[in-house]
Amino acid sequence: MTVTTLTDPWALGPLRVPNRVLLAPLAGIGNWFVRLQAARYGAGMTVSEMVSSHAIHYGNERTCVEMLRIHPDERAAGTGGPVSIQLFGEDPAVMRSAAAHVAARTTADAIDINMGCPVPKVRKTGAGAAMLADPDLAVTVARAAGEGVRDAGRELPITVKLRSGLRPGEESGFALAHRLVEEAGVAAIAFHPRSAAVHHKGVPDYELARRLVESLPAPVILTGGLSDAAHAREVFELTGASAVMLARGSLGNPWLFQQLLEQDEREPTRPEILDELAWTIDRAVEHLGEPRATRYLRKFYPWYVARLELDCAASKRLSESLQHADTLGQVRELLADLLARNEPPPLAAAP
Repeated sequence: MTVTTLTDPWALGPLRVPNRVLLAPLAGIGNWFVRLQAARYGAGMTVSEMVSSHAIHYGNERTCVEMLRIHPDERAAGTGGPVSIQLFGEDPAVMRSAAAHVAARTTADAIDINMGCPVPKVRKTGAGAAMLADPDLAVTVARAAGEGVRDAGRELPITVKLRSGLRPGEESGFALAHRLVEEAGVAAIAFHPRSAAVHHKGVPDYELARRLVESLPAPVILTGGLSDAAHAREVFELTGASAVMLARGSLGNPWLFQQLLEQDEREPTRPEILDELAWTIDRAVEHLGEPRATRYLRKFYPWYVARLELDCAASKRLSESLQHADTLGQVRELLADLLARNEPPPLAAAP
């Protein structure tokens, strides 16, 4: 019996994915430079933040230009793995149009459909996890995406990201996954075995994920609760999933990809963390321009500060200074000062 490892390549429809550690779609975060960062650390495939099918269909300029941007460096970094664009929406005709646009006007290698987002403002439109309550519509929407890709003359695999159900204990996502593969021709399911009601709280039902892997005639990509390398390896082996998909656990921690693929548990040093944050700042300016990047990056700073092993008072001072900085010049000065001092982390208190 051949043992599958996270470094093994695998097939997603016509695509060859070079390894089994992927970057999940991160709403409001997963733009090209976040995907590029994951690729630099070895991610075998990356998925964009979720993009509105309606915004694409109606030609929203910011959506079509900014959110659908795939940077050339994404192909050259790390593994050079595939890039997928995630769409959300509840209207089959609009989804078909949006998928055709992505296939015709971007270099995307795949399209993922979000049927798992638990956020109320998405669900109230009938999209995201609301699709679990209308499986017939969900199948029609997924099928429409495939039709849109073919309208554009391309062969992009369609994948779907699902929750286990709307409420704890429900398995509607398990049932829908089978219909999506069998009736809509979906190439793979990204499965988050928590209900939409709990968002990111509670323990994922990895046993349900294992059952899905055993019964579904398509790859299952496991996501949810994978915040450290040891746990991700454990549930990969437990479930038999085709791949694992890192989401919140990779925020400010691209080293997690490297740890999983190289089985190297070494944590980054403070200079390495600060250097990575500096890289992120530069890329955000390239993506958004300095004024917008100054505001946008405030959501990124806490992820990196948490990894610096500062004492509580120093961590609080740095966090407040970063959040209140009026310019990125001020941010860079704060980080340069911390790097110059490079004080060792405080010793643990004696028991």
